[in-house]
Amino acid sequence: MASVDVVKNALLTVSKNVGHFNAMKRIPPYIVWAEDGQGDSLWADGQMQEQVITGTIDLFTKSSREPLFEKIQRALSDAEISFRWNSTQFEEDTGLYHHEWVWEIG
Repeated sequence: MASVDVVKNALLTVSKNVGHFNAMKRIPPYIVWAEDGQGDSLWADGQMQEQVITGTIDLFTKSSREPLFEKIQRALSDAEISFRWNSTQFEEDTGLYHHEWVWEIG
């Protein structure tokens, strides 16, 4: 099983303002990441040979053109982490843009 630390370490190359599962009153821009569950893992002879772990990365920012957006994607690519950009929303209650990626490691 791959260690989720690879995701954390990739994000820490982009910013030190990174939280696991929660933001803990961080000041924007900030990143929150979490593992969600298991993806399509590799099975053979009735046993799991390689577990795939999935999760999300959320970037919260005051700007719709946040430079961290591209930096996160570059860091994930450099760390050979599979990912896809899932969505961007504007959250009226906080006044923040919320960018979300889905990642998976095996």
